[in-house]
Amino acid sequence: MLADLLLIAMNGLVWGMAVFLVASGLTLIFGILHILNFSHGGFVMIGAYLAFTLMNMLAGSVGIVAFILIAFACAAAVGLMGFVVDRVVFERLKRVDDSYSLIATYAVLLLCEGFVKTAWGPNFQSVYPPSGLEGAVFLGNLFMPSYALFVIGAGVIVFLVLDFWLHRTPSGKIMKSVAVDPWMASLLGINVNAIFTVAVVGGFVLAGLAGGLLAPNQSLSPMMGGVYIIQAFGVIIVGGIGNVRGAFIAAILLGLIDAFGTVYVPQFPGIFFYVAVAVIILFRPQGLLSGIH
Repeated sequence: MLADLLLIAMNGLVWGMAVFLVASGLTLIFGILHILNFSHGGFVMIGAYLAFTLMNMLAGSVGIVAFILIAFACAAAVGLMGFVVDRVVFERLKRVDDSYSLIATYAVLLLCEGFVKTAWGPNFQSVYPPSGLEGAVFLGNLFMPSYALFVIGAGVIVFLVLDFWLHRTPSGKIMKSVAVDPWMASLLGINVNAIFTVAVVGGFVLAGLAGGLLAPNQSLSPMMGGVYIIQAFGVIIVGGIGNVRGAFIAAILLGLIDAFGTVYVPQFPGIFFYVAVAVIILFRPQGLLSGIH
């Protein structure tokens, strides 16, 4: 019985950390620019397809170190795309109403889907876990897939790095000050536009990294970007929009709720995620935490 509960909890943590990897970049961009970037899921998808291509170039089977390097390469490539999107799209969105931002970024998501269909085709693709992560770890009666443990560890590491950067480094503190009051920050001599660009590129880097790390976690298709963005938005809304710590806590909470709900009420798979989001927003509309932290 205990082993079964632990297995369900671990599945919830895997789901939560996978969604947090996606939501982290989305949270960073909104926390600084206050733009809800609907295209974020599309660039996670592009990162996953880039990982698929690079792994196929290496005969489809790579070690853990090579897999992580591939994920960082995907992060760099998507970060470069983010710089272009910032110059072409986000720079113009700073001076318009939020509704135009939603429309513009959703249009970019559609462009991402069209690009993936053109470059890789409409068919489903799959990526095998790197050698060393294709097996499982047994702890008594508890069965833990190695790749699932890797995803949990990756989510925790990304959170710790982001949290340390925002709270313990001068650049992170400058980033937070710009998020709170860009006008006052500019009076103090801070290049606000440069900080905005860093936030956008950083968010896209995290999107590419998430896509690369999560490529073996699901079948790749041109529609996966839309699925990811819905889950990521649920996490950042519950956590407090723009709050990295809140997103991390919300990802764990929603992952556990969804995992236990799916097991004990299997006739409604996935519905408990949306129910939990609705209930939490009803009682705490500002989210678990608020502001960029």
